[in-house]
Amino acid sequence: MKKENRALNIVLWVLQLLGAAMFLMAGSSKLTGNQQMVQAFEMIGLGQWFRVLTGALEVIGAVLLLVPQTAFFGALLLAIVMVGAVIAHLFVLGGSPAMAVILLLAMAIIAWGRRGRISALYAGRDKEVTA
Repeated sequence: MKKENRALNIVLWVLQLLGAAMFLMAGSSKLTGNQQMVQAFEMIGLGQWFRVLTGALEVIGAVLLLVPQTAFFGALLLAIVMVGAVIAHLFVLGGSPAMAVILLLAMAIIAWGRRGRISALYAGRDKEVTA
């Protein structure tokens, strides 16, 4: 493995581990009905089902980040969730969207860095189908 590739892999794993920890904590607080989360989602106005859905997506995404073959999908899923979080902060909740923006950027970096696994995954499937 080239030195640059090794360094990128280490950076991506650090981001994945930190991101997984952050999203497991955030998702768990939504799923367990933390009062702050209940109030925030009440302000959003879509109902508490949206809090549960968001929490579930965060936990699922966090788990996907920890599996090499699914890290791309986890990062993509969580990036989409963070786009929603940024929009919610800007237009409904108020306050700073800085953490959501930082997590969005981290997930975009992971998705970009792990995109090669997708082509490798599909390249392997093409061989299985034609064989």
